[in-house]
Amino acid sequence: MVSIIIPMYNEEETITSCLDSLSMQSYSDSEIILVDDGSNEAQNPIRWQADKIQKLCDMSYYRQEHKGPGPARNLGVSHAKGDILVFVDADMTFDRDFIKKLVEPIENKKTKGTFTKEEYVSNWENKWARCWNYYQGIKDKRRIPQDYSDKSPVFRAILKKEFEKVGGFSDIGFTDDWTLSRKLGIKATLAKGAICYHHNPDSLKEIYRQARWIGKNEFISGNLIRKIINIFRYSLAVQTVISFIKAFQYKEIGMIPFSYIYSLGIRRSISMSFFGERKSK
Repeated sequence: MVSIIIPMYNEEETITSCLDSLSMQSYSDSEIILVDDGSNEAQNPIRWQADKIQKLCDMSYYRQEHKGPGPARNLGVSHAKGDILVFVDADMTFDRDFIKKLVEPIENKKTKGTFTKEEYVSNWENKWARCWNYYQGIKDKRRIPQDYSDKSPVFRAILKKEFEKVGGFSDIGFTDDWTLSRKLGIKATLAKGAICYHHNPDSLKEIYRQARWIGKNEFISGNLIRKIINIFRYSLAVQTVISFIKAFQYKEIGMIPFSYIYSLGIRRSISMSFFGERKSK
C-alpha cells in the first residue's frame, strides 16, 4: 500500500485539482493523507470543505498549528498505513500513471526511494510563472532541468521503514525535504515516466511570498558569511543588471519587475534572520 502525504498552507485554489488528479490514478492501492498546516481559515476555509473533498478519494484529514511542511509531513506519516510513502504538494497535479511509475523501482527492490525529473509548469501561459523558470535559468516549462543528475537529495517516494529509521524530516525550514537523504546517507534515484505538474507563482504578490520562504533557507541565511554574500547578491544594483540580462536573453520585459520583487523578498528574509524569525513558511 502507498500513503500519499500532502501538506497544505493557504492553498484552497489548487488543492481540489490536486486531490481530483490523485483520485484518478491507475495505481489503486493507496490512501491520501491531507495535513492542513494551520491555514488562515478566513482566507482558506479548507476545514469546512474536508467532507466535500473526501468524496473525491480515500482521504484522511488532519490539522495542526502552523509549523511548516516538514512537521506537517511527519504528522501525516504518523497516521500512514502504507509501506511506501509519497510526498507531493498541494499545488501539483499528476499524470494518470504517476504513482505507479514513481513507486515501481521501490516495489522491484531496485532502490529505497525515488524522485522524478518529469515535472512541468502547469500554468505556463502566465507571464510570471514563465519568469519564475527564466530566473532559475530554465527556458522551457520543465521545473527540473533535463540535464539534472539521476540522483537527488529530495525523495518523492520512500520506504516507510527508512523514513522511520531516521525519525522523519528535521524541522529546519525550506530545505527540510533534504534532511532524509542527509540522515540516511543515500539519495533518491530516478523513476522514469512519473509525470507531474507544478503551479509556479503567478502574481507579484505570490512571487514575493515564495521568495520570503526561499530566503529563509540555510544556503541563503544560514550563517553570517552566507547572509553577507547574499545581501550583496540580491542587492538592487546586482539584480538590476541581472534583470536586464535575463529580459534580453528570454525576450521578456517582465523579468525586470520580477527580479526586483523576488530579491526584495530574499533581502527581507535575510534581514529578519538576524532577529530569529521562524523558519516555517
